[in-house]
Amino acid sequence: MTSLLKKRRRKSSSNALRNIVGSRISHSWKEGNEPVTQWKAIVLGQLPTNRSLYLVKYGGIDSVYGQELYSDDRILNLKVLPPNVVFPQVRDAHLARALVGRAVQHKFEGKDGSEDNWRGVVLAQVPIIKDLFYITYKKDPARYAYQLLDDYKEGNLHIIPDTPPADSDVLIGNWFGKFIYQVLANPSLYFIKFHGDIHIYVYTLYIHLKSYILK
Repeated sequence: MTSLLKKRRRKSSSNALRNIVGSRISHSWKEGNEPVTQWKAIVLGQLPTNRSLYLVKYGGIDSVYGQELYSDDRILNLKVLPPNVVFPQVRDAHLARALVGRAVQHKFEGKDGSEDNWRGVVLAQVPIIKDLFYITYKKDPARYAYQLLDDYKEGNLHIIPDTPPADSDVLIGNWFGKFIYQVLANPSLYFIKFHGDIHIYVYTLYIHLKSYILK
């Protein structure tokens, strides 16, 4: 009987972990001697290679973070909020497919009205929010999520024709991390998560990286 109850608990826990994808969450964050901060976010996905690692986008922040929501000691008072978010549908599926895997030039406007162009690679559509796309940039190889279809139609995003996707050179140095996922739209690109860092970075895998020990 005890063994059966343990199996049921494990199964229930597994279902709970799987079902929070697409949910809004809130939690406190406490790191070292820093004050406790409060956060709200949407869980965009769950890595197939590491089911305890969730892709999380916080309100007002464009970066996508890799959070071990149920095992990171810095996360306190995790709550799953009522699912009252309505996700918009993609109106131009052909354009959405055409963007994925492509090198792009993305124009941003600063608070002073200045413009800055960032070269990047569109990694994938966010499965639960089809008008959001994962993208990374040569200037900053972290993972971001933007409504790229709107930017494209407004003239702020341009596909770079007849060029290979932008690469992000990497020097690992003394950082220890894991290759956690291979980008399907561009198999030379990998997601890397470094120990203790909640960001997910996107790098091109070169042969010389094999000389480093990543664990």
